[in-house]
Amino acid sequence: MQSPTQTTYDVVIIGGAMLGSSVAWFLASNPDFDGSVLVVECDPTYAFASTSHTNSCIRQQFSAEINVKISQFGADYIKKFRRYMGDDPRVPDIAFHRFGYLYLADNQRFAATLHDNQQLQNACGAGTRHLTRDQIAADFPFLWLDDIVAGNHNPIDEGYFDGNTIFDWWKRAAQERGVVYVQNTVTDLHLNDAKTQVTAVVLDSGEVINCGTVINASGPRAALTARMAGIEIPVEPRKRYTYIFEAAKPLEQELPLTIDPAGVHMRSEGAYYLAGCPPDDDPAVGYTDFVQDHSLWEEKVWPILARRIPQFEAIKLRNSWVGHYAYNTFDQNAIVGPHPDVRNFLFVNGFSGHGLQQSPAMGRGTAEWITYGEYRSLDLSALHFERIQSGAKFVEKAVI
Repeated sequence: MQSPTQTTYDVVIIGGAMLGSSVAWFLASNPDFDGSVLVVECDPTYAFASTSHTNSCIRQQFSAEINVKISQFGADYIKKFRRYMGDDPRVPDIAFHRFGYLYLADNQRFAATLHDNQQLQNACGAGTRHLTRDQIAADFPFLWLDDIVAGNHNPIDEGYFDGNTIFDWWKRAAQERGVVYVQNTVTDLHLNDAKTQVTAVVLDSGEVINCGTVINASGPRAALTARMAGIEIPVEPRKRYTYIFEAAKPLEQELPLTIDPAGVHMRSEGAYYLAGCPPDDDPAVGYTDFVQDHSLWEEKVWPILARRIPQFEAIKLRNSWVGHYAYNTFDQNAIVGPHPDVRNFLFVNGFSGHGLQQSPAMGRGTAEWITYGEYRSLDLSALHFERIQSGAKFVEKAVI
Protein backbone atom coordinates (compact mmCIF):
# COMPACT_ATOMS: atom_id res chain seq x y z
CA MET A 1 0.00 0.00 0.00
CA GLN A 2 1.02 3.58 -0.63
CA SER A 3 0.25 6.70 1.38
CA PRO A 4 -0.88 9.97 -0.22
CA THR A 5 1.52 12.91 -0.10
CA GLN A 6 -0.96 15.19 1.71
CA THR A 7 -3.95 14.89 4.03
CA THR A 8 -6.44 16.95 2.01
CA TYR A 9 -7.43 16.78 -1.67
CA ASP A 10 -10.03 18.73 -3.56
CA VAL A 11 -11.08 15.61 -5.47
CA VAL A 12 -10.65 11.95 -4.50
CA ILE A 13 -11.37 9.40 -7.23
CA ILE A 14 -12.07 5.89 -5.98
CA GLY A 15 -10.92 3.62 -8.81
CA GLY A 16 -8.15 4.35 -11.29
CA ALA A 17 -9.11 2.29 -14.32
CA MET A 18 -10.52 3.72 -17.56
CA LEU A 19 -13.30 5.88 -16.14
CA GLY A 20 -11.41 7.08 -13.07
CA SER A 21 -8.41 7.97 -15.19
CA SER A 22 -10.63 9.73 -17.71
CA VAL A 23 -12.01 11.99 -14.98
CA ALA A 24 -8.49 12.55 -13.65
CA TRP A 25 -7.13 13.53 -17.07
CA PHE A 26 -9.98 15.87 -17.97
CA LEU A 27 -9.71 17.60 -14.60
CA ALA A 28 -5.94 17.95 -14.86
CA SER A 29 -6.14 19.30 -18.42
CA ASN A 30 -8.90 21.83 -17.70
CA PRO A 31 -7.26 25.28 -17.36
CA ASP A 32 -10.12 26.44 -15.11
CA PHE A 33 -9.53 23.68 -12.56
CA ASP A 34 -6.69 24.38 -10.14
CA GLY A 35 -7.47 21.81 -7.43
CA SER A 36 -5.63 18.74 -6.19
CA VAL A 37 -6.65 15.24 -7.27
CA LEU A 38 -6.02 11.87 -5.61
CA VAL A 39 -6.78 8.56 -7.34
CA VAL A 40 -7.03 5.53 -5.07
CA GLU A 41 -6.65 2.21 -6.90
CA CYS A 42 -6.50 -1.12 -5.08
CA ASP A 43 -4.71 -2.98 -7.91
CA PRO A 44 -2.44 -0.93 -10.18
CA THR A 45 -1.87 -3.99 -12.39
CA TYR A 46 -5.57 -3.78 -13.32
CA ALA A 47 -5.46 -7.55 -13.83
CA PHE A 48 -9.12 -8.05 -13.02
CA ALA A 49 -10.48 -4.63 -13.96
CA SER A 50 -13.21 -4.41 -16.59
CA THR A 51 -10.83 -2.15 -18.52
CA SER A 52 -8.38 -5.04 -18.95
CA HIS A 53 -11.05 -7.45 -20.17
CA THR A 54 -12.81 -5.11 -22.57
CA ASN A 55 -13.20 -5.76 -26.29
CA SER A 56 -12.64 -2.02 -26.96
CA CYS A 57 -15.68 -1.58 -29.20
CA ILE A 58 -17.53 1.61 -30.06
CA ARG A 59 -20.83 2.22 -31.82
CA GLN A 60 -23.36 4.93 -32.48
CA GLN A 61 -26.19 2.46 -32.91
CA PHE A 62 -28.17 3.28 -29.79
CA SER A 63 -31.86 4.07 -29.41
CA ALA A 64 -31.36 7.03 -27.04
CA GLU A 65 -30.10 10.32 -28.49
CA ILE A 66 -27.76 11.05 -25.58
CA ASN A 67 -26.02 7.68 -26.01
CA VAL A 68 -25.54 8.34 -29.73
CA LYS A 69 -23.96 11.74 -28.99
CA ILE A 70 -21.78 10.32 -26.22
CA SER A 71 -20.31 7.79 -28.65
CA GLN A 72 -19.94 10.36 -31.41
CA PHE A 73 -17.68 12.36 -29.15
CA GLY A 74 -15.86 9.14 -28.26
CA ALA A 75 -15.21 8.40 -31.94
CA ASP A 76 -13.98 11.94 -32.56
CA TYR A 77 -11.72 11.65 -29.52
CA ILE A 78 -10.20 8.41 -30.82
CA LYS A 79 -9.55 9.87 -34.28
CA LYS A 80 -8.04 13.08 -32.92
CA PHE A 81 -6.40 11.66 -29.82
CA ARG A 82 -3.11 13.57 -30.11
CA ARG A 83 -4.94 16.87 -30.62
CA TYR A 84 -7.13 16.23 -27.57
CA MET A 85 -3.98 15.43 -25.61
CA GLY A 86 -2.60 18.89 -26.29
CA ASP A 87 -0.67 17.98 -29.48
CA ASP A 88 1.92 16.19 -27.35
CA PRO A 89 4.32 14.70 -29.96
CA ARG A 90 4.85 11.65 -27.75
CA VAL A 91 1.19 10.67 -28.05
CA PRO A 92 0.58 8.03 -30.75
CA ASP A 93 -2.26 7.78 -33.22
CA ILE A 94 -4.90 5.33 -32.05
CA ALA A 95 -5.65 2.29 -34.20
CA PHE A 96 -9.35 2.43 -35.08
CA HIS A 97 -10.87 -0.41 -37.13
CA ARG A 98 -14.05 1.07 -38.56
CA PHE A 99 -15.97 -1.79 -40.11
CA GLY A 100 -19.08 -1.07 -38.08
CA TYR A 101 -21.74 -3.00 -36.22
CA LEU A 102 -24.28 -5.20 -37.99
CA TYR A 103 -27.54 -5.85 -36.14
CA LEU A 104 -29.62 -8.74 -37.50
CA ALA A 105 -33.38 -8.98 -36.94
CA ASP A 106 -35.18 -12.33 -37.21
CA ASN A 107 -38.69 -10.94 -36.74
CA GLN A 108 -40.71 -7.97 -37.91
CA ARG A 109 -41.00 -6.41 -34.47
CA PHE A 110 -37.23 -6.19 -34.01
CA ALA A 111 -36.86 -5.04 -37.62
CA ALA A 112 -39.22 -2.16 -36.86
CA THR A 113 -37.17 -1.27 -33.79
CA LEU A 114 -34.01 -1.24 -35.91
CA HIS A 115 -35.73 1.02 -38.43
CA ASP A 116 -36.78 3.45 -35.70
CA ASN A 117 -33.26 3.40 -34.25
CA GLN A 118 -31.78 4.11 -37.66
CA GLN A 119 -34.03 7.14 -38.07
CA LEU A 120 -32.92 8.54 -34.71
CA GLN A 121 -29.25 7.80 -35.35
CA ASN A 122 -29.31 9.46 -38.75
CA ALA A 123 -31.02 12.51 -37.28
CA CYS A 124 -27.98 12.74 -34.99
CA GLY A 125 -25.63 12.53 -37.98
CA ALA A 126 -24.77 8.83 -37.82
CA GLY A 127 -24.31 6.82 -41.01
CA THR A 128 -26.53 3.87 -40.15
CA ARG A 129 -28.25 2.07 -43.03
CA HIS A 130 -31.40 -0.01 -42.63
CA LEU A 131 -30.99 -3.05 -44.87
CA THR A 132 -33.27 -5.68 -46.32
CA ARG A 133 -32.17 -9.30 -46.24
CA ASP A 134 -31.16 -9.08 -49.92
CA GLN A 135 -29.03 -6.00 -49.22
CA ILE A 136 -27.34 -7.77 -46.31
CA ALA A 137 -26.65 -10.77 -48.54
CA ALA A 138 -25.13 -8.54 -51.21
CA ASP A 139 -22.80 -6.83 -48.74
CA PHE A 140 -21.97 -9.93 -46.65
CA PRO A 141 -22.40 -13.00 -48.86
CA PHE A 142 -20.85 -15.33 -46.27
CA LEU A 143 -23.80 -14.96 -43.87
CA TRP A 144 -26.63 -17.49 -43.63
CA LEU A 145 -29.75 -15.34 -43.69
CA ASP A 146 -32.74 -17.64 -44.13
CA ASP A 147 -34.16 -16.54 -40.75
CA ILE A 148 -33.28 -12.82 -41.12
CA VAL A 149 -35.76 -10.18 -42.25
CA ALA A 150 -33.69 -6.98 -41.92
CA GLY A 151 -30.62 -5.42 -40.34
CA ASN A 152 -28.78 -2.21 -39.51
CA HIS A 153 -25.18 -1.46 -40.41
CA ASN A 154 -23.09 1.65 -39.83
CA PRO A 155 -19.54 1.56 -41.23
CA ILE A 156 -18.76 5.14 -40.16
CA ASP A 157 -16.86 5.56 -36.87
CA GLU A 158 -17.95 2.19 -35.50
CA GLY A 159 -15.80 -0.83 -34.79
CA TYR A 160 -13.01 -1.37 -32.29
CA PHE A 161 -10.01 0.65 -31.16
CA ASP A 162 -6.89 0.53 -29.01
CA GLY A 163 -8.47 1.56 -25.74
CA ASN A 164 -5.53 0.48 -23.60
CA THR A 165 -3.27 3.10 -25.19
CA ILE A 166 -5.81 5.82 -24.42
CA PHE A 167 -6.04 4.57 -20.85
CA ASP A 168 -2.24 4.48 -20.43
CA TRP A 169 -1.87 8.03 -21.72
CA TRP A 170 -4.69 9.41 -19.59
CA LYS A 171 -3.05 7.95 -16.52
CA ARG A 172 0.46 9.05 -17.47
CA ALA A 173 -0.51 12.56 -18.54
CA ALA A 174 -2.71 13.10 -15.48
CA GLN A 175 0.20 12.22 -13.22
CA GLU A 176 2.51 14.53 -15.16
CA ARG A 177 0.00 17.32 -14.44
CA GLY A 178 -0.03 16.66 -10.72
CA VAL A 179 -2.65 13.96 -10.14
CA VAL A 180 -1.52 11.58 -7.41
CA TYR A 181 -2.16 7.85 -7.87
CA VAL A 182 -1.76 5.54 -4.87
CA GLN A 183 -2.15 1.82 -4.45
CA ASN A 184 -4.56 1.56 -1.55
CA THR A 185 -8.18 0.73 -0.74
CA VAL A 186 -10.91 3.03 0.51
CA THR A 187 -12.48 1.26 3.50
CA ASP A 188 -14.91 3.94 4.72
CA LEU A 189 -16.27 7.41 4.07
CA HIS A 190 -16.92 10.05 6.71
CA LEU A 191 -20.04 12.21 6.27
CA ASN A 192 -21.08 15.39 8.00
CA ASP A 193 -23.80 15.21 10.66
CA ALA A 194 -26.53 16.09 8.15
CA LYS A 195 -25.40 13.28 5.79
CA THR A 196 -25.22 15.77 2.95
CA GLN A 197 -21.50 15.74 2.29
CA VAL A 198 -18.57 13.36 2.36
CA THR A 199 -15.89 15.00 4.47
CA ALA A 200 -13.13 12.38 4.30
CA VAL A 201 -12.12 9.01 2.91
CA VAL A 202 -10.52 6.35 5.11
CA LEU A 203 -7.77 4.24 3.58
CA ASP A 204 -6.82 0.67 4.40
CA SER A 205 -3.38 1.93 5.40
CA GLY A 206 -4.99 4.01 8.16
CA GLU A 207 -4.87 7.51 6.71
CA VAL A 208 -7.94 9.72 6.84
CA ILE A 209 -7.95 12.02 3.79
CA ASN A 210 -10.11 15.14 3.82
CA CYS A 211 -11.85 15.81 0.53
CA GLY A 212 -13.98 18.30 -1.34
CA THR A 213 -15.50 15.91 -3.89
CA VAL A 214 -15.56 12.12 -4.13
CA ILE A 215 -15.91 10.25 -7.44
CA ASN A 216 -17.19 6.69 -7.41
CA ALA A 217 -15.29 5.08 -10.29
CA SER A 218 -15.23 1.61 -8.76
CA GLY A 219 -16.49 -0.39 -11.74
CA PRO A 220 -18.29 -3.59 -10.74
CA ARG A 221 -17.61 -2.74 -7.07
CA ALA A 222 -19.51 0.54 -7.31
CA ALA A 223 -22.27 -0.56 -4.95
CA LEU A 224 -19.72 -1.25 -2.20
CA THR A 225 -18.28 2.24 -2.53
CA ALA A 226 -21.72 3.88 -2.62
CA ARG A 227 -22.78 1.96 0.47
CA MET A 228 -20.00 3.63 2.45
CA ALA A 229 -21.86 6.90 1.85
CA GLY A 230 -25.20 5.37 2.84
CA ILE A 231 -26.31 5.12 -0.80
CA GLU A 232 -27.68 2.08 -2.59
CA ILE A 233 -27.16 1.78 -6.35
CA PRO A 234 -28.35 -1.09 -8.58
CA VAL A 235 -24.92 -2.09 -9.92
CA GLU A 236 -23.52 -5.61 -9.73
CA PRO A 237 -20.79 -7.67 -11.41
CA ARG A 238 -21.94 -10.00 -14.18
CA LYS A 239 -19.80 -12.31 -16.27
CA ARG A 240 -19.21 -11.70 -19.95
CA TYR A 241 -17.26 -14.19 -22.08
CA THR A 242 -14.83 -13.44 -24.89
CA TYR A 243 -13.36 -15.95 -27.35
CA ILE A 244 -10.58 -15.54 -29.90
CA PHE A 245 -10.65 -18.12 -32.67
CA GLU A 246 -9.00 -18.97 -35.97
CA ALA A 247 -10.94 -20.04 -39.05
CA ALA A 248 -9.65 -22.77 -41.37
CA LYS A 249 -11.28 -20.80 -44.21
CA PRO A 250 -10.96 -17.10 -43.37
CA LEU A 251 -13.53 -14.72 -44.77
CA GLU A 252 -12.54 -12.72 -47.83
CA GLN A 253 -13.55 -9.44 -46.16
CA GLU A 254 -13.65 -8.00 -42.69
CA LEU A 255 -16.47 -9.14 -40.45
CA PRO A 256 -18.28 -6.24 -38.80
CA LEU A 257 -19.31 -6.70 -35.22
CA THR A 258 -22.35 -8.82 -35.99
CA ILE A 259 -25.04 -9.26 -33.35
CA ASP A 260 -26.80 -12.56 -33.89
CA PRO A 261 -30.40 -12.76 -32.64
CA ALA A 262 -29.40 -15.86 -30.68
CA GLY A 263 -27.28 -13.75 -28.30
CA VAL A 264 -23.73 -14.06 -29.64
CA HIS A 265 -21.73 -11.30 -31.30
CA MET A 266 -18.69 -11.80 -33.54
CA ARG A 267 -16.19 -9.68 -35.43
CA SER A 268 -12.78 -9.64 -37.10
CA GLU A 269 -9.79 -9.40 -34.78
CA GLY A 270 -6.73 -8.97 -36.98
CA ALA A 271 -5.93 -12.36 -38.51
CA TYR A 272 -8.36 -13.99 -36.09
CA TYR A 273 -11.96 -13.51 -35.01
CA LEU A 274 -13.59 -12.54 -31.74
CA ALA A 275 -16.89 -13.72 -30.31
CA GLY A 276 -18.63 -12.78 -27.11
CA CYS A 277 -21.78 -13.45 -25.13
CA PRO A 278 -23.36 -13.51 -21.69
CA PRO A 279 -24.01 -16.86 -20.01
CA ASP A 280 -27.51 -18.28 -20.42
CA ASP A 281 -28.01 -17.98 -16.67
CA ASP A 282 -26.83 -14.45 -15.89
CA PRO A 283 -26.81 -13.79 -12.14
CA ALA A 284 -24.66 -11.43 -10.12
CA VAL A 285 -21.33 -13.07 -9.32
CA GLY A 286 -18.63 -12.62 -6.72
CA TYR A 287 -16.22 -9.75 -7.25
CA THR A 288 -13.31 -12.19 -7.64
CA ASP A 289 -15.18 -14.87 -9.60
CA PHE A 290 -13.63 -15.11 -13.05
CA VAL A 291 -14.07 -18.87 -13.48
CA GLN A 292 -15.03 -19.86 -17.00
CA ASP A 293 -17.86 -22.18 -17.95
CA HIS A 294 -16.11 -24.04 -20.76
CA SER A 295 -19.31 -25.73 -21.90
CA LEU A 296 -20.56 -22.36 -23.13
CA TRP A 297 -18.21 -22.44 -26.11
CA GLU A 298 -19.09 -25.96 -27.18
CA GLU A 299 -22.82 -25.84 -26.51
CA LYS A 300 -23.75 -22.26 -27.44
CA VAL A 301 -21.14 -20.09 -29.10
CA TRP A 302 -19.59 -22.43 -31.65
CA PRO A 303 -22.95 -23.77 -32.94
CA ILE A 304 -24.27 -20.23 -33.39
CA LEU A 305 -21.11 -19.13 -35.20
CA ALA A 306 -21.21 -22.13 -37.55
CA ARG A 307 -24.91 -21.62 -38.27
CA ARG A 308 -24.64 -17.91 -39.05
CA ILE A 309 -21.37 -18.22 -41.00
CA PRO A 310 -20.97 -21.68 -42.56
CA GLN A 311 -17.24 -21.02 -43.10
CA PHE A 312 -16.92 -21.04 -39.33
CA GLU A 313 -17.78 -24.73 -39.10
CA ALA A 314 -14.02 -25.39 -38.97
CA ILE A 315 -12.53 -23.08 -36.36
CA LYS A 316 -9.98 -23.42 -33.57
CA LEU A 317 -10.28 -21.65 -30.24
CA ARG A 318 -7.07 -19.74 -29.51
CA ASN A 319 -7.89 -17.87 -26.31
CA SER A 320 -10.78 -17.06 -24.01
CA TRP A 321 -11.45 -15.05 -20.89
CA VAL A 322 -14.16 -13.81 -18.55
CA GLY A 323 -14.60 -10.18 -17.62
CA HIS A 324 -17.15 -8.40 -15.49
CA TYR A 325 -19.73 -5.90 -16.63
CA ALA A 326 -20.62 -3.23 -14.07
CA TYR A 327 -24.23 -4.10 -14.73
CA ASN A 328 -26.98 -1.61 -13.91
CA THR A 329 -29.92 -3.86 -13.10
CA PHE A 330 -32.33 -0.91 -13.21
CA ASP A 331 -32.04 0.09 -16.87
CA GLN A 332 -28.55 -0.91 -18.12
CA ASN A 333 -27.52 2.71 -18.59
CA ALA A 334 -24.79 4.73 -16.91
CA ILE A 335 -25.32 6.47 -13.58
CA VAL A 336 -23.41 9.77 -13.58
CA GLY A 337 -23.36 13.09 -11.81
CA PRO A 338 -23.97 13.99 -8.16
CA HIS A 339 -26.17 12.25 -5.65
CA PRO A 340 -29.20 14.48 -4.94
CA ASP A 341 -28.65 14.42 -1.17
CA VAL A 342 -24.93 13.75 -0.72
CA ARG A 343 -24.06 16.44 -3.26
CA ASN A 344 -20.29 16.03 -3.34
CA PHE A 345 -20.54 12.28 -4.06
CA LEU A 346 -20.45 11.79 -7.84
CA PHE A 347 -21.12 8.65 -9.87
CA VAL A 348 -19.47 7.27 -12.99
CA ASN A 349 -21.01 3.82 -12.65
CA GLY A 350 -23.20 1.11 -14.10
CA PHE A 351 -22.15 1.29 -17.76
CA SER A 352 -23.24 -2.29 -18.45
CA GLY A 353 -20.55 -2.85 -21.08
CA HIS A 354 -20.43 0.65 -22.59
CA GLY A 355 -17.86 2.18 -20.26
CA LEU A 356 -14.80 2.21 -22.51
CA GLN A 357 -16.55 3.81 -25.48
CA GLN A 358 -18.34 6.31 -23.26
CA SER A 359 -15.34 7.20 -21.10
CA PRO A 360 -14.21 10.33 -23.03
CA ALA A 361 -17.60 12.02 -22.70
CA MET A 362 -17.98 10.88 -19.09
CA GLY A 363 -14.57 12.17 -18.07
CA ARG A 364 -15.18 15.49 -19.81
CA GLY A 365 -18.67 15.89 -18.37
CA THR A 366 -17.69 14.97 -14.82
CA ALA A 367 -14.75 17.37 -14.94
CA GLU A 368 -17.08 20.13 -16.16
CA TRP A 369 -19.54 19.46 -13.35
CA ILE A 370 -16.78 19.65 -10.73
CA THR A 371 -15.20 22.77 -12.24
CA TYR A 372 -18.27 24.77 -13.24
CA GLY A 373 -21.18 23.14 -11.43
CA GLU A 374 -22.80 22.40 -14.81
CA TYR A 375 -22.29 20.53 -18.07
CA ARG A 376 -20.94 22.75 -20.83
CA SER A 377 -20.32 20.34 -23.69
CA LEU A 378 -23.00 17.66 -23.51
CA ASP A 379 -25.87 17.54 -21.03
CA LEU A 380 -25.63 14.23 -19.14
CA SER A 381 -28.39 15.01 -16.65
CA ALA A 382 -30.70 12.35 -18.13
CA LEU A 383 -28.28 9.81 -16.65
CA HIS A 384 -28.33 11.25 -13.14
CA PHE A 385 -29.28 9.24 -10.06
CA GLU A 386 -32.66 10.96 -9.67
CA ARG A 387 -34.21 8.65 -12.26
CA ILE A 388 -33.44 5.68 -10.03
CA GLN A 389 -34.95 7.39 -7.01
CA SER A 390 -38.15 8.12 -8.95
CA GLY A 391 -38.29 4.74 -10.68
CA ALA A 392 -38.19 6.34 -14.15
CA LYS A 393 -36.09 4.03 -16.28
CA PHE A 394 -33.93 5.52 -19.02
CA VAL A 395 -34.74 2.93 -21.66
CA GLU A 396 -32.07 1.92 -24.16
CA LYS A 397 -33.28 -0.68 -26.69
CA ALA A 398 -29.89 -1.36 -28.24
CA VAL A 399 -28.16 -3.28 -25.43
CA ILE A 400 -25.73 -6.07 -26.24
